[in-house]
Amino acid sequence: EVTLVESGGGLVQPGGSLRLSCVLSTYSYGCIGWFRQPPGKEREGVAAIYPGDNSTFYSDSAKGRFTLSRDNAKNTVYLQMNSLKPEDTGLYYCAADFARCSPWLWARGAGYPYWGQGTQVTVSS
Repeated sequence: EVTLVESGGGLVQPGGSLRLSCVLSTYSYGCIGWFRQPPGKEREGVAAIYPGDNSTFYSDSAKGRFTLSRDNAKNTVYLQMNSLKPEDTGLYYCAADFARCSPWLWARGAGYPYWGQGTQVTVSS
């Protein structure tokens, strides 16, 4: 069983930044994805990282503004979010799989068997 705990969400003004953290209960994992669910909308993939080769994947809305990183010693994956917009508002989840990320499927939530409880991000003035 793998557990994931997200933190770092909060209320931020447009243009601001937040860094989300995802702490995993295991040091051995494959693809780690970040997803968000805006109010009244479906969940969508934001970004993913595969530690095996440090490959990263970003949604079009995240490219250029969000950056993934990891700290192996802390079993933690970070999502640095800059230039935040009101449309970035949502409940952000991290999810894990033991397989490597697929360049075509990483944004599909159904491919991840393990999920955290989420952290709320609200971008508003």
